[in-house]
Order: sequence, then C-alpha cells, then structure tokens
Amino acid sequence: MDIINPLDKKIIAVETDWCGQKLKLEVNRVGFRTTASVLVSYGQTVVLGTAMVGDKPIELDYFPLSIDYEEKFYAAGKISGSRFIKREGRPSDEAILIGRLIDRPIRPLFPKGYRQEVQVVSTVLSYDPGFRPDAIAMIAASSALMLTGVPFDGPVAGLRIGRVNGEFKAFLNPEQRIQSDLDLVVAGIAGGITMVEAGASEVAEDVIINGLAWAFENYQPAIKLQQDLAKAVGVEAKEYELVLPDEKIQAEAAKWLEGKLGAAVRQPYPHYNELVDAIRVTFHNEMEQKLGTEAYAEVKSDYDDAFTLAVQKDARAGIIKDGLRPDGRKLTEVRPLSSQVGFLPRAHGSSLFTRGVTQAMNIVTLAPLSYAQLVDTMEVTDGERRYMHHYNAPGYTVGEVKRLGSPGRREIGHGYLAERALIPVLPTEEDFPYAIRSVTEIMSQNGSTSMAATCSSCMALMDAGVPLIRPVSGVAMGLMMDGDKPHVLTDIADAEDFAGDMDFKVTGTTEGITALQMDMKVHGLPVEVLKDAINQSNAGRSAILAHMLSVIAAPKASLSPYAPRIEKLMINPEKIGAIIGKGGETINKITTETGAEVNISDDGLVTIASPDGESIKKAMDWIKGLVEEPEVGKTYTGKVVGIKDFGAFVNIMPGIDGMLHISNISNERISKIEDVLKMGQEVKVRVDSIDDKGRIGLNMKDVPQNK
Repeated sequence: MDIINPLDKKIIAVETDWCGQKLKLEVNRVGFRTTASVLVSYGQTVVLGTAMVGDKPIELDYFPLSIDYEEKFYAAGKISGSRFIKREGRPSDEAILIGRLIDRPIRPLFPKGYRQEVQVVSTVLSYDPGFRPDAIAMIAASSALMLTGVPFDGPVAGLRIGRVNGEFKAFLNPEQRIQSDLDLVVAGIAGGITMVEAGASEVAEDVIINGLAWAFENYQPAIKLQQDLAKAVGVEAKEYELVLPDEKIQAEAAKWLEGKLGAAVRQPYPHYNELVDAIRVTFHNEMEQKLGTEAYAEVKSDYDDAFTLAVQKDARAGIIKDGLRPDGRKLTEVRPLSSQVGFLPRAHGSSLFTRGVTQAMNIVTLAPLSYAQLVDTMEVTDGERRYMHHYNAPGYTVGEVKRLGSPGRREIGHGYLAERALIPVLPTEEDFPYAIRSVTEIMSQNGSTSMAATCSSCMALMDAGVPLIRPVSGVAMGLMMDGDKPHVLTDIADAEDFAGDMDFKVTGTTEGITALQMDMKVHGLPVEVLKDAINQSNAGRSAILAHMLSVIAAPKASLSPYAPRIEKLMINPEKIGAIIGKGGETINKITTETGAEVNISDDGLVTIASPDGESIKKAMDWIKGLVEEPEVGKTYTGKVVGIKDFGAFVNIMPGIDGMLHISNISNERISKIEDVLKMGQEVKVRVDSIDDKGRIGLNMKDVPQNK
C-alpha cells in the first residue's frame, strides 16, 4: 500500500542500472514542506536529500549556501559507542569531510552574485555496509537542488573508486578497500570534472589520470537519471536577482588603476601584498575626497569589490599575456624555501617549514598504542586512528583579529589532507608500536597551508625518529584558462588562488602520489587539462622534497629522551588471558609493581611502555614468564611439584609441568626418587622432548645445578 500524500501529488520515481545495482530516485514520498526533497536508493542504502531556498536575497558579500551530511547510527543498526552520549550531536570529522566532499563540486555551479539562502542536507536513513554512502549522498543533494528551480548548473554526480589487481572498481566493499592501492573520488557535471580527492599508496601519475577518465565516464548514468527526474517533475525556474558589481564603479576603478598595477607591483611576497594594500588605501582616500565622506560611506564596499576584481584581472592578464605571476615568478617556479627541525627542546619532534610568506610549525608527540583515537561513526568499519594530524590556523595568521574557537570545516579538511598524505609511508604497528599525534600550527598564511602542513609534518616525524618508508612533500597547483588554453601554475599563492580557475594540491614521494585534492572554480574541466596539472606538479614536489632532505636527510636513529620507550612482544593470542588474569588482576599487578604501561591487541601484540628502561625489563620478564612456550633443548629452572615411583613432575613455567623420569635424573643409578629430590626443591632441567599431545620430557643429566 502506498502512502497518502497530503498535497495530492503523485509519487514520481525514476531508476537505472548503475555500476551493478539499481539506482532509484523518488519524489513526493517524504518531505512535504521542503522546497524539494528526493529519496535516493542504491542497494540497501537510502539517503534523503532536502533543499530549502530562502524567499529573498540576503545582504551578504558571499553566497549563503550550506551543505551538510547527516549520518544516523540507526541507519546501520547501531547505537553510539560513547558511554555518555547516545544521541547524534556534533557531526564527526568523517561526516564533516563528506559534507565538504558534496559541497565542493556543487558550489561553483551557481552564478556569481547569487545571494538567496540555500540549505542542502543529505541524511543517511539506511546504510548498506557493502560500500560507503558518500556518492549516493552527493546524488541526493544534487537531485534535490535540481528540483528547486534555482539557477544551479547541475546535475552533479560522483564516484568513489579504487584499484584492485590493476582494475578500477566503484563501490568497493571493505575487503576490496583494504586491497586497493587507490581511494579516488571524482565528481562533476555531464561536460567535465569539478572536484577530485584521493589517497593512494604511492601510485604513478598515469594511474590517477586513467582513474579520472574511468570515473568521469562511469558517473554519467547518474547525471542522466537526475535529468530524467527533473523532466518528469516539470521543474519551474524561480525568479532571482544577482548582486553584481556596479559597472560604472568597476569602470571607474579600472581607469584609476591604469599604470599602477602590472610591472609596478611585481615584487616577491609580502612586498606585493604591501604595495597593493598601499594602492588600495590611496584609492579609497581619493574616491572619498571625490564623493564626500558621507556619500562614500554608503558605497565604499562596492568600490572595494571593484578594486579587488581589477587586481584579480591584472593578475590573470600578467600570467596569460606575459607568463609572469604577481610576485614576478615564472609559472613553474616555487617560492623561496627555508626550514629547520628540532627547535622545540621538550617536543618529541618539531619542525618549521617556510615557503614564501606561508609558514607551518609542526609538533609530533609519541605515546603507547592505547592512546589511539577511537572512531565512532555510523559506518560499521569503525576502529582506531593510530596516526592523527590536527591543523590550526588562528586569525593572526592572516593579520586579522578573530575569536578563537573549535576547528571549522576548513581546518578539519586541511588536517585530513595532510594526514592522508603521510599514512601510506608510516611504519606498521609491529615495527613502530606508537600512537602518533602530529599538530600543525600555521604561523602565517599566503596560500597552500595544507601543503605546508604536509611538509612540516613529514619533517617533524623524521625529527621524532619515526622510521618513515619514504619522505613526502606536497605542492599546490593553480590554473588560468584563456579560452581553451590552460596556463598551469606551480606553488600558487593567495593572489593567484583568488584570481584562478582551479586549486589543486598533490602530495607524494619519489615513487608516486599519496594524496591529492582538486577544486575547480569553472563549470567542469576535461581530463586532458587536469592531466597537464598532475604531470607539472611532479617537478614542484621534487624541488620541495630536495629542500626538505637538505634539512633532515633521514629519520633520526633514536627517539627524543622525553619520548616514552616501548618494547613489543608477539604472543600466542590464546595466552592473552594469562596476562590479563581474572578481572584484570594480573595485568593491573604488573602495571602497579613495575610502573610500566602494558597494552595487548587481539592479534597477540603486547607493547610495554615506560620512560624507565628498568621498568620495561621487569614487565617484559614477568610477561614472558606468563606466556613463554617451552622449547626443546632449552634449560629451565623449575620446582618439583610431584614425586612418583617412576620420576618427578617439575613446574618449569606458570601452569606448565614436565616429567623428569628417574632414568634422567643422574648418570648414577637411583633406587628411590626421594633420595635425590624433595617437594618444592628448585632444579635445573633441560627439555628433551615435547610430544604431539604437548607432554614434556625433562632431563637433569649433564645440566649443571646451583650448589
């Protein structure tokens, strides 16, 4: 039985086969009061996309668009693992990152000057654990926007793909994600790509390029289905007004600036910024004198916008016509670099990476594995984050007075990108049993702080003695389109970012790419243009890596004296209970009496941590005594725990007894066991045999005894 629609609207549904399953879009089933709502189903995943559009333009100098991704624990049949909070509250970092993933390909598709308030929410109602739901959530957001009638140049669709055994696949299951050497998200419109994000295990540039082409081709059915839905619904375009610069004011600003920009301001940063700021002050002063203080106060923001737009046009013209950037650099030139490591005496590892006016300080802290972060999200693949990268950028880094607060979406996104860049080169837990926290404190911003965070983090990890497989560097690329001709820029600064058509960040080692992020400001780019940017980035990364290695060539051989020492031991998982003891009694006793911290993982990895080496040794010996397996040929000190006519039972390890036959006690004939051994007596014995039932044969012959 179908539901009753209070608006007397027929339920409209469209569906298509897509990447092996049915993709279905429905309207008029839920969300009767929204501007538009769409229920999207794929497999057992169901996502509700809702869009609300305000009635009037808002007087702001930016487009008030908000796009959120809501994960509901009930969608996966879960209750939050938090002991105190069971209701969904602040979104997890993972939910914020997916919200950004959906936002980035959609935002550039609205016309400049559009000021209607638009709110889009993708809510996961049912979660199929066979694949991640972000691509379905993106379609839900896009299809809802398509039905609102706003000037949205969509639809948008995207795919998260991997590569298993050299073959690209979409909607990977958890096992395939582990096998894949690539995690690539590609989104865009029918005519081009608008957003790319990836993490990779040092893959070649060609793999990324081929992956872009594969994803672009394979997300097209989801684009067409949204178009079919919009046609079936019969969307009516909403009237709107654009808040655009006053053409007269724009022409006046452009005329006033003639001869004052271009070669006159092409100086290395920060001198370029200072020169432009000084010209801006003069411009405002002259305009105020011309119009009068009171009249100018009402239009000052319009004149300031006109000035900014003229500066951006000048930056574009210099690059396209002269091949020179605002600070005088060539298109492939990296800003001046300087760095140092180990400058914070108590930190386990520290670095300061400076590129032009952008500066990032990074501090690394090491701790036992028990300090890993528990991840509690809707997805059933929850676990622990052993490596954490946090990024902070207060207002003073851009010369502003700004209230301090919790990290925003930008800070979380930048931190995640830098974290993702280093994960492929981290040592395994078995080789380096530490939890690692890397914190980037941005000191100064002038473009590409996420790549500065990546470089500074790598250097601080090496300074901390973390044995990275290979060092990682990163660079931000830009793009200026002159018609169909692309001009690719290496290591972009703020002025080029604001005036450009693309922001592309790529990280990697000498062996390949580890992470990348592309955001297009134009309405989609072909793969060929993105290929140029990817290939050009290699030289920039290499130049920056050479600088990093000139400061610290390899991870330090020893840890900071202030870092905890950790020893590890692999045991039979069946012996874990012997270490823990009843109700945790044994492990608590070890920790209390030795002062060392003991952690045990399910696979049998035992880590023992303490700043004191003697504490570690005591705990290690104690644990070995609890779990060690007897070995044939090895000598043990044991205690006689049973005497029989044919021999004695000797306890050689906790819970492990062996049989010492009367014939193996001495080279001389013994008529009675009690003549040689007593209950409780300590003796040294050698293990001669262990049969298939685990029975241990002992020998005292030729084994020196303590007198």
